[in-house]
Amino acid sequence: MALTLGYSPCPNDTFIFDALVHGRIDGGGLQFRERLEDVETLNQLAAEAVLDISKVSYGAVPYLLDEYVLLRSGGALGRGCGPLLVAREGVEPSELRTGRISIPGRNTTANLLLRLWNPGLPAGAERVYSDIMPAVARGEVDAGLIIHESRFTYPQHGLRKLLDLGEWWESETGLPIPLGGIVARRSLGQDTIRRVEDAIRRSVEHAFAAPDASVGYVREHAQEMDEKVMREHIALYVNSFSIDLGAEGERAARELLSRAARSGLVPTTEAPFLPR
Repeated sequence: MALTLGYSPCPNDTFIFDALVHGRIDGGGLQFRERLEDVETLNQLAAEAVLDISKVSYGAVPYLLDEYVLLRSGGALGRGCGPLLVAREGVEPSELRTGRISIPGRNTTANLLLRLWNPGLPAGAERVYSDIMPAVARGEVDAGLIIHESRFTYPQHGLRKLLDLGEWWESETGLPIPLGGIVARRSLGQDTIRRVEDAIRRSVEHAFAAPDASVGYVREHAQEMDEKVMREHIALYVNSFSIDLGAEGERAARELLSRAARSGLVPTTEAPFLPR
């Protein structure tokens, strides 16, 4: 059976899925055709039910559960890895209530966290995540909500951190921050979905066991990313939660979704995960 699989070109995703899409592990009778897109494009493709399996933002999950179920392997969840709000020198957080903020997508987890932190902020202007820091540096917006490798490179754009939303979340809840998860189409059936989840888990395990095997694939899609930043990116976003969320990871994901629903930011979610 051939399945379509969407994920981002970021090093954490290419590191995780390299073994799966290049036959370095037994796919359990499944074959995967990858499609690499930025995270908000993946959210939109999932909203249209285009892909069989996809990485999506947790902020998008409540809108997808009619068609998809969340898996426990392959996602991004951890500590010290949250989105950052950055600005030029002289801009203060108090100015943002009437300021212009650039965001990496309406349904990204980053934007959901920003709304939980301060529901009174104006709606952000959407940009591809890689265009946000240059826009802030040029003065086109007052602040930018940055994700992925941008947390390592924003000082190079002359920007300073106003807020670490991961730190805020961890101080509020004591839980790691859920960023992105993997969803599979319910119509595949639970047997196939379990095989998919198992194959993804083994792909992550292979990546940890043989990290040099994925270097070429990761570098191919990392574009102009510095080698050091590429390694730091993987180390930050790929961890034991990527193998399996476990009880703590599930609790973190459910807490984010329930807080957002209670705040009226997303629909209430029921049974988002594949049953164990």
